[in-house]
Amino acid sequence: MIDIRRLRTDPGGTKAAMARRHDPAVLVDLDRAVALDHDLRTRAATRDGVRAQVNALSKAVAEAYRAGDRDKGDQLKAESRSLGEEEKRLVQQAAAVETELRELLLRIPNVPSAEAPDGAGEEDNVIVRVENFDPDSYGDHQRVPHWEVGRELGILDLERGAKVSGSMFPVFRGCGATLVRALTQRALDANADSFEEIRPPTLVRTDTLTATGQLPKFADDAYYIERDDLWAIPTAEVPLTSLYRDEVLEEAELPRRLMAYSPCLRREAGAAGRDTRGLLRVHEFDKVEILALTTPEQAAAVHQDLLARAEARLIELALPYRVVDICAGDLGQSHARYFDLEVYAPGVDMWLEVSSISWFSDYQARRANLRYRRGAGGASGAGSGTEFVHTLNGSALAVPRVWAAVVETYRQPDGSVTVPEVLRRYFRGTERITPPT
Repeated sequence: MIDIRRLRTDPGGTKAAMARRHDPAVLVDLDRAVALDHDLRTRAATRDGVRAQVNALSKAVAEAYRAGDRDKGDQLKAESRSLGEEEKRLVQQAAAVETELRELLLRIPNVPSAEAPDGAGEEDNVIVRVENFDPDSYGDHQRVPHWEVGRELGILDLERGAKVSGSMFPVFRGCGATLVRALTQRALDANADSFEEIRPPTLVRTDTLTATGQLPKFADDAYYIERDDLWAIPTAEVPLTSLYRDEVLEEAELPRRLMAYSPCLRREAGAAGRDTRGLLRVHEFDKVEILALTTPEQAAAVHQDLLARAEARLIELALPYRVVDICAGDLGQSHARYFDLEVYAPGVDMWLEVSSISWFSDYQARRANLRYRRGAGGASGAGSGTEFVHTLNGSALAVPRVWAAVVETYRQPDGSVTVPEVLRRYFRGTERITPPT
């Protein structure tokens, strides 16, 4: 969540920065937050004043009784009791305002980074560069959508997936399943030099999903198990961010880099009729997430490192891709800035988003109460105070759309699919995917 102190001390500057999101409702919420914060501090001051009077009266009561003045003691005791009831009422009122303010702050999005491009929506996102793309280099055999290629080769079974679990739950078979595993393992292997591998739970508590910003705003897109009060994770970002929730790290430990393979489950509640064929949009998929916890000073360099690592997976697969700088009006709830990587899939003739490399500033850390202690040995100099970390993450590789791009791009005139060289070590000697015999 945003820093209420920033909003309190610089409401105009905060609103001006947030106006870049082009969402008038957010500015209304900011005004409401300012009013609630003022109300809370006023009520808290009144409560503390009454509490001080109660404490003073309690001492006076004891002194009166010790002096043998029972009438005065009884009178003061009655006054103390009355003020005690007033204090309880004020405590309840302040707690109610505090709850309302927190719930509001949980809904207010992050302040866009000054480096994020201006723009009102998706159409204003900036294409930074395009790599390895020549639209005239593709043959007719590559202009076949992956769901047809997958069916012909027996490696993608959408019909049985729908029978087992419903639409948008694909089944990968044979070399199709091997390709899923190969893409996943390659992403893990490539980042093992700097990232600690974690295998997190797939089901998490409500406060875990809240910490990253998925709740309360995106509840309709998440799978919820009511009986156990658990949520299926939409990305490994969720449990990784909460590994150190409510903890204080040492500055010397940062940046702390984590990576995780996990299944990801999303309802895609707003996806009806929108790019839902094949693997373009599915309810369950595999992904390797890379995540970093940093100081504010480290964050920019780490953001670029995460981007370079995600790009490297597409480069070694020889897939055309482009880097998109997301404008302020199209930023997600928790994002201060992020880049999308989009891969070109010739069979569907589309640029497919395969990774978002995100910088959340301290927004998620405030929700997770995740801090670090500045120390004398750290880059920031001496000091024992604590600050919120910055969180960053990205998809080292999200399988379904990369799978689709590989199958379409590497399809041969005879209908087979060549296994990309970088993945062959995971294919048990198979170099070409052919129809089952």
